[in-house]
Amino acid sequence: MSTAARLRALLVLALMCAAAVAGQWLQPSAKLADTRPHVSLEQIFPRSFADWQVDDRMPAQLVSPDTAALLSKLYAETLSRTYVNRKTGQRIMLSVAYGGDQSDATRAHVPEVCYPAQGFQLLSTHNASFSIGQQTVPVRQMLAKLGTRTEPVSYWVVVGDRVAISGTQQKLAQLRYGARGMVADGMLVRVSNIDTDSAGSYALHQAFMQAMAPAIPAALLPRVLGGGTGA
Repeated sequence: MSTAARLRALLVLALMCAAAVAGQWLQPSAKLADTRPHVSLEQIFPRSFADWQVDDRMPAQLVSPDTAALLSKLYAETLSRTYVNRKTGQRIMLSVAYGGDQSDATRAHVPEVCYPAQGFQLLSTHNASFSIGQQTVPVRQMLAKLGTRTEPVSYWVVVGDRVAISGTQQKLAQLRYGARGMVADGMLVRVSNIDTDSAGSYALHQAFMQAMAPAIPAALLPRVLGGGTGA
């Protein structure tokens, strides 16, 4: 490990220790979600845009009943859709989960946790980024397999208005809001498809989000892609 990496690790550890001690005296109670317009995922994410439209005949995801029950406890609202491209016939599964409280108990239940819990094998994971309009969005990508189903996945978590693609980043974003006496809200956005071509699939995920972004209300775009004026 490089010296810079060691220093970053020590800084994160120090912040977490400080937060644990401070937490005994300071417990944020005001929720960021209460200061913002109500989030309706059905309204934020369009059913039709560019060459894409929702295909109501196709199931959006493979979720076991126990996982679905857990998600309903962790999140205030969830959305799952399958989109089909009218020109190419390609399909994309979109899954979004929004929670008004990103405290330790309800921090985003990321795909790298819930996919293996459903029996998937994780073949690879890595960090990447999407270029969407004038914005660069950090994303986490993974390749999951269950039987003959191979599913490339791209996802990210927005805490407040900050993208966080690791547990440490989520914790630090949470602490920034906590220092202001606020409990951050959070949104997990997952894009995936069924294909053995992972590189082509990840490019398709980016193209899908590039096409969708202009159809999302501009005032709510930071809630989906980050980059706002949050903590």
